[in-house]
Amino acid sequence: MSMESLTHLFCQGKLYLAVILLQFGYAGLSIIAKFALNQGMSHYVLVAYRMSIATAAIAPFAIVLERESRPKMTFSILVKAMLLSFFDPVLDQNLYYIGMKYTNASFTSAMCNILPAFAFTMAWLFGLEMVNIRRLHSMAKILGTTVAAGGALSMTLIKGDTLNLPWTKGRNRHDQSASAANKQDLMKGALIIIASCFCWSFFIILQAYTLKSYPAKLSLTTLICISGTVQGTIVALAFEKGNAAVWSIHLDSKLLATLYAGILSGVAYYTMGVVTEKRGPVFYSAFNPLCTVMVAILGSIILAEEMYLGRVIGAIIIVIGLYLVLWGMRKDQPMSHSIAAAPNGQQMATLTESMGTSNHVGIDITLSPA
Repeated sequence: MSMESLTHLFCQGKLYLAVILLQFGYAGLSIIAKFALNQGMSHYVLVAYRMSIATAAIAPFAIVLERESRPKMTFSILVKAMLLSFFDPVLDQNLYYIGMKYTNASFTSAMCNILPAFAFTMAWLFGLEMVNIRRLHSMAKILGTTVAAGGALSMTLIKGDTLNLPWTKGRNRHDQSASAANKQDLMKGALIIIASCFCWSFFIILQAYTLKSYPAKLSLTTLICISGTVQGTIVALAFEKGNAAVWSIHLDSKLLATLYAGILSGVAYYTMGVVTEKRGPVFYSAFNPLCTVMVAILGSIILAEEMYLGRVIGAIIIVIGLYLVLWGMRKDQPMSHSIAAAPNGQQMATLTESMGTSNHVGIDITLSPA
């Protein structure tokens, strides 16, 4: 094997390792955030602190790397950045954490695999995604969206038998009485998680338009993080009025969740950009279900979460739908180069595909390579 082949193999191996490690990072965030919420941390405060840490992590890169290529800031761009931050992190992340409170980390992670299907549906409705029902690839996207929605519904309505895993025996009995007293929480949590996915999908749509007039990705991300910090703080002050204790953080799980979420957001932006540039958004998105599997395992070990057969089957159905949508998008991308509206369509395809279902970590503004 030649040196050139070894170098290529090493580079490809680094990409696989980077994506896998990032999925481990996402899984860890789900567990840590759920644990912090269980300890009484306000999700409003978590979002505000998280965005402040993300701003501190991203702003230096935006200042240094885009100091010469950054377009002129306009009032229109500023308003769009504020609107983007309202949908995410303010609405999206708060709804996500509320849904996680009503359910558990593994259920939330599995439900979020429906996100690419939602994003595709909204892009189709807004005219940013081309669909031709006579083409196999377009039919795959429609079918995948329907299958993913069916999987989410089955996860909510079908519980099934408890899966008695070796490491969970005797550890989760104390949760059964609580779950019996809150039978409606699962349905409520599922609806809130779905609402969170819709907010994130709308964020993707607006982001596609904004990047056409302001292509400085790091700078736009910094603006969104700063605006998200301000808006998130205002929301937290409004909902936690008179409860100053929620803002106090000590050397505990709350501090860990804040630092972990903020720093991971910054690392995720860079990793997403590199992987998408080298291998494309489909390659990155294909690893998202790995996070769901890891969250389910870690959740059952660390948080003593119960796993049910019906929810596992529903999660598998969602993943099948996810891959149908991503396959259809990937196959339709080459055709988009030959049509007049190719830039808009391809940008939207890339944005929807680069979002992971289990990736509610910060803000993803990765575009496809030129």
